Formats: sequence, structure tokens, C-alpha cells
Amino acid sequence: MKYSLGFRLWHWLNALIVLALLATVFLRSTFLNVKTNSEILMAKLSGMGMEITEAQAKILAKAIRAGMWEWHIILGYGLAFLVLFRIVLYFRDKSKKEDFTSLSLHKKGVKFLYYVFYGALLFMSISGLLMHFHQELGLTNDFSDILKEMHEFVYTVILIFVPLHIAGVVIADNRDEQGLISSMLNGKN
Repeated sequence: MKYSLGFRLWHWLNALIVLALLATVFLRSTFLNVKTNSEILMAKLSGMGMEITEAQAKILAKAIRAGMWEWHIILGYGLAFLVLFRIVLYFRDKSKKEDFTSLSLHKKGVKFLYYVFYGALLFMSISGLLMHFHQELGLTNDFSDILKEMHEFVYTVILIFVPLHIAGVVIADNRDEQGLISSMLNGKN
């Protein structure tokens, strides 16, 4: 299969941004976890003879991770742009599309998973922008909280898709679609 330069560019930029976004979520839930870090701050400061409240410790813990979370937002803008770029690529693609009914059950499943992934990226972009601009858009905090829960749930879809995609491509490249990986790099069959 031959991939256009535009699609290959989208693919690799999308891969970098999605992996970087996943890294920020990983950092937020592990090394930069507010609850854990606020407890560490309270204990260390107490050991130095300074007492702070739990609320103050949480403010400090959030300040520690603020820079990293700004990167999450910037990367989210990049993802939103790439989702729009992918939609444009889809409609500009002049190549003959495969007839879905002629595909094997396996290929239909793979194609379906890609559409689920694209839908997840679209939802993550829209929900992320809505959460970030919820005050400017006049959205309630309750609605924003619900959106956040849905955003975190759909994150799981992407978290599952990424390793499945990598494993599936490696397996396909070593079985019935030899050269698949190199064609995504250089655009040739």
C-alpha cells in the first residue's frame, strides 16, 4: 500500500502528539499526582518545623505540575489541528477506496478499529477544547465535570489502541503485508 506524503506526515505527527499526551497523563497520575505530592510536601515541611494545611499543600502540588499540564493543553491544540488535517486528507484522497463488503472479516475489524480511534481523537479534541474554554463558552462546572469524566474514559480507548496498533503493524509487516512499515516511512510499496 502506498501512503501519500500528507498522510505520512499526519501519521507521524499524530503519533508524536498522542504519545506525548499519554506521557503527560502518565506523569499526572504518577510522579506529579497532587494527592501523593501534597502528602510528601506536608510531611517534609513538618519535618522542617513548618506546618501547612492540606489545602495549601494541594496548591503547591498543583503548582509543581502546572508547567507539565500546560504542555498537555498545547499538545491538545496540536491534536485538534491534526484531527482537522486528517478530515481534509480523507476528503482530498483521490485513490480508489476499498469496497468494505469485499474485505475479509479481519480487515473489516481493523478498519472498524481505525474508525473508533479516529472518533476517539475527534471526541478528545472537542471535549478538551470545551473543558479548556468552558467559562468563555458559558458552560457550567457540572457539565465540565461530566465532560472530564467522559474525556478520561475515552482516553482509555486510545491507551488500548496504541499498543494494539504497534503490535498489529509489526505482525502484519512480518506476515501478509511485508513492507508496511517502510511504506509508512518512505511512501513506497
